[in-house]
Amino acid sequence: MLAAARHSAIVAEVQRERIVRVTDLAKLLGVSLMTVRRDIEALDAAGTLEKIHGGAKLPGGAGTHEPGFDLKLTQLPEEKMAIAHEAAAQVREGMAVGLSAGTTTWALAHLLSAGPRITVVTNSVRIADVFYQGASPSTVILTGGERTPSDALVGPLATSSLKQLHLDVLFLGVHGIDSVAGFTTPNVLEAETDRAFVAAARRVVVLADHTKWGTLGISTIADLEDADELISDDGLGGEARRILGERVGRLLLAGNGTATSAAAG
Repeated sequence: MLAAARHSAIVAEVQRERIVRVTDLAKLLGVSLMTVRRDIEALDAAGTLEKIHGGAKLPGGAGTHEPGFDLKLTQLPEEKMAIAHEAAAQVREGMAVGLSAGTTTWALAHLLSAGPRITVVTNSVRIADVFYQGASPSTVILTGGERTPSDALVGPLATSSLKQLHLDVLFLGVHGIDSVAGFTTPNVLEAETDRAFVAAARRVVVLADHTKWGTLGISTIADLEDADELISDDGLGGEARRILGERVGRLLLAGNGTATSAAAG
């Protein structure tokens, strides 16, 4: 198993169990204890998890660490693409579509670039490049702003440009989901820009794989109730499904070529 695949599996297991042991990870991955320890050290250095004696746990507190775009691309690519397919099915020709920065929205951009002619508004250089390089018939509006480690354009220029626009739907990527704090990000300026995205949209669809549940960034983008829909994957735990099913407009779980939904209570 390649290092990127091991890292993705370790992060998923830590997100699921909150605390994991090196011995359990070695059995799960079929590799040596030394290999797992090296992987944990690399992920700890990246701020993705926290190394503890004999294992690893989720980073504590409200995080400000922002992993780079390329590192996040290695995490749960199949789940992200399944989520992207469900989101793409909601887009029709002529729509004004917002795509916030993120690796799941980037996966969605690849699908939309081959789809009907739409107008795309994004604060992601990476997402804009997907449409440009694919010679898409769609119109792409890229906000200005200051570039973050995750390749989002944020700050006053990005926020002011979004305040002038009106979107049919926003597909919003988030860093974390918390039952109290809502949808969060580790970057304060990005939170402000994403809030401007939310305010500009008639409909807000959050795209977030199951590892985002229980992750807390320093700044809240929106409350859970602000999401008209949340598309996640079938790795989402039972308690998370219950809470989100009651509080978001609609919870849709993608996986294995199928999708299930849970209506809010």
